[in-house]
Parts: sequence; structure tokens; C-alpha cells
Amino acid sequence: MDVLSRAHALEAAGRHVVHMEIGEPDFTAPPAVVEAGVRALRDGRTAYTATLGLPALREAIAAHYAARFRVTVAPERIAITAGASGALLLAAALYVDPGDEILVPDPGYPGYRHCVRAFEGIARALPVTAAAGFQPTLDMVRAAWGPRTKGLLLGSPSNPTGTVIAPGELRRIAGFIADRGGVLLADEIYQGLVYGVQPSSALGLPGAVVALNSFSKYFCMTGWRLGWIVLPEQAVRGLEKLAQHLFICAPTAAQHAAVAAFLPGTLAVLEERRREFERRRDFLVPALERAGIAVPARPSGAFYVYADCSALCDDSKRFALELLEREAVAATPGIDFGANGTRRSMRFAYTRSLGELEEAAQRLARFCAARR
Repeated sequence: MDVLSRAHALEAAGRHVVHMEIGEPDFTAPPAVVEAGVRALRDGRTAYTATLGLPALREAIAAHYAARFRVTVAPERIAITAGASGALLLAAALYVDPGDEILVPDPGYPGYRHCVRAFEGIARALPVTAAAGFQPTLDMVRAAWGPRTKGLLLGSPSNPTGTVIAPGELRRIAGFIADRGGVLLADEIYQGLVYGVQPSSALGLPGAVVALNSFSKYFCMTGWRLGWIVLPEQAVRGLEKLAQHLFICAPTAAQHAAVAAFLPGTLAVLEERRREFERRRDFLVPALERAGIAVPARPSGAFYVYADCSALCDDSKRFALELLEREAVAATPGIDFGANGTRRSMRFAYTRSLGELEEAAQRLARFCAARR
């Protein structure tokens, strides 16, 4: 937030800042989605929906799992939420009791630990390594699991690293958790944005598996505040009661609009955008390496590169602020994502046009050359 606030101040003073700190697509909702939302507003379809969401949207999501991921999910197991953040809060409210431990990767999305703590749980950091692609392994989970451990919350593809957990490893972890009566909470918000690997879902793995997802990233609908959660059948009613009290329902017009997100024409648009993100990744990774910033685990998803700046600076926050002041490139210091080696790491988001990224690369090269 310090970087973002300062970037806005520099822009107000007239400088051209290249924003690589924002985890938001530079694309907006596809045209068919916008038109469906407009029609809903004009037709007056803005009253509360059922707490679990529009049946048509839940059915469309279930069909998407079958078509894209070869996973059978009953629409009755799907609840529409106010963004993936709403899904995460509801999952924490449902599964976390005071004193429960939830294992969370470090580095990892900071919202994980805050949502666990909001319900008086303990977010136990799971130090992940570049050698393991910054993803949990069964050995890590087994070593960290204790008498108070309730489950594991992970992201794949991950924020901040953009890495994807190997399906076989995730299956082994799910089996271990199932044997102990725990829950696997899989944040799949970047699920559609993968490059060079087959997209997959944790759904269908053994035990209690909860999948969190969103219309924000792949579907480019950030401000519409819409997500979903897929639950074990026996957990749906409990979540429904919590959602009734905490949210009532997700935004109605956004739900009507999101049905159009699964139309063939819309998916074609989104797939072209995914390929554009892949082109940007393929440009940015070698550009960072040429500048002297190492990339210890090549990202295969999301729209982030998690890079090691330790050859140039041992304090990622100072590195980020100096880069912003001197070259007007905004990127996120690793310390925002935990404590495990994060002082030497930076997250660069490739949510800018290729032209903007080329400009950023020139500025980065100049900045890094001056530090050697």
C-alpha cells in the first residue's frame, strides 16, 4: 500500500508511472458480459437473489467444470459469493474455530492469514521453497501438521509467485489431510490463467475439499465483486446460513451478467487474453534476468513474476521505493507476502500492455545497472 499510495502521488505530480504492483487485469469485462449486466439493470432484475445465487449461474459454473476440467460438480454444491474474498471469509467462518490451526504458504496471499485470524484461528506459516516451486509438498505438510491443525489453505496458481502445484503432489496432500479428518481449502482464483500446463482443479480429490474461485481474474470482472465456492454437500447448508447473515446475497446484476461469461464467444475472448498474458510473461521473465533480477521459479500461471533482488539489495521495501522514486516503476515488495525470504524478493505484475512492459524493462535495466 505504501508503494501504491506513493505511485498515485507521483502521478498527481505529473510523472508517468508504470504500474506493476496491481493484481488486476488491464482488460475489462467482455462485451457480452457488459450487455447482459445492462439488460439486467434495464429490466429491473436487481432484487435479492437466493443466498446461494442464481440457479442459472450455478448451473453454468457446473457445466464449465465439466467441459474445461473434466470434473463433475453438482450445481447444488456451488454458492455464489461477493467476490473470492467473500468466499474466503465464509470458508473461514465455516471451518475455523478458536484455536484451530490452518497451514498457509509463506510467501502467500496475505488475506489467507487475516481471514483465519478473523475467526480466532491460527494461521501457521508453511515455508515454501523455490526448489518446490513455492508450493507445499507432502513432506512440508506432514512436518507442520499438529494436534490443533484443521487444514491447509493454498493457492494454485499462486499469488505472489504465479506457480502451480503438481496435480500428483496435491493428490498426495489431499489424501494425507483426508486421513486426518482435515479440510483442503484450494484458492483457484487464477485457475483459468495457466501457461504451458494443463488447467486442473482440486475438486474430485479425496476428503473434504473446498474450492474458491472468482470472476475477477480470468473473467476480468474485478469491480463486479463476484465469486463462488464449491463445498462438500454436507457443508452447503451451514455456509448458506452464514451467508444469509453476513451477505444476504452476491450482487444481483453482476450475477445475471456473469451467466454470459460462459458463452462460447466470451470464452474465446478470454482465451485470447490469456494468450496475451502468456506473451507478456515470456517477455518479462528474461527482461528481469537480463537486468540482474533472478527468477528462481518460473511462473506458469496468474500474472505475476516473483523475483529475487538480493544481488542488488537486501531490503525489498527499500528496493521498491527507490525503484519508484528514481524510475517511476511500481512493484510490490516481497515482505507484503510473509516472512520467508521475502526481504530479498519482489513481485512484478504483468497486467500492463506489452508496450508499457517494454518501457518498464528499460527503466529497470537502467536502475539495476546504477546499483551494481
